[in-house]
Amino acid sequence: MDVTKNQPTEQNSNPNVILASVEKFLNIARGNSFWPVTFGLACCAIEMMAAGGGRYDLARFGYEVFRPSPRQADLMIVAGTVTNKMAPLLKRIYDQMPEPKYVIAMGSCAISGGPFVDSYNVVRGVDQIIPVDVYVPGCPPRPEALIYGMLQLKEKLKNPKLARMKNNG
Repeated sequence: MDVTKNQPTEQNSNPNVILASVEKFLNIARGNSFWPVTFGLACCAIEMMAAGGGRYDLARFGYEVFRPSPRQADLMIVAGTVTNKMAPLLKRIYDQMPEPKYVIAMGSCAISGGPFVDSYNVVRGVDQIIPVDVYVPGCPPRPEALIYGMLQLKEKLKNPKLARMKNNG
């Protein structure tokens, strides 16, 4: 009796079967259906709203559901100037989001403080408060730039080598 007949090989394996890890499958699903929480603080928020409008249509990528509650969102887009007074609220909203959660810093004010960096009440980058996955530069960045940033986050989820390590502390 030949035991090798029942073992799958390249020649007799089913071409309709896809072998992948559950984590890879979930990352593909997450990357195709972000639910961003709205956190617009300044002029970048207008560009973020324009990206969701009919002209740029984030819906074609599956990202159209802007959530009003952080408990239903998995992506935070920080668009605008973060002040010291707003920083604890930003952190609280980020902490209320369920895992896995992602952050996009949109605009030069969110990335580095922008033209207000020397002010006494402006945070010098949102990454000093919460971890950031993708930076979208510009003052203010165009809606196309935000769409590109969301597509970069999608690619980051597809390729685990690009993904950052989460700090659980």
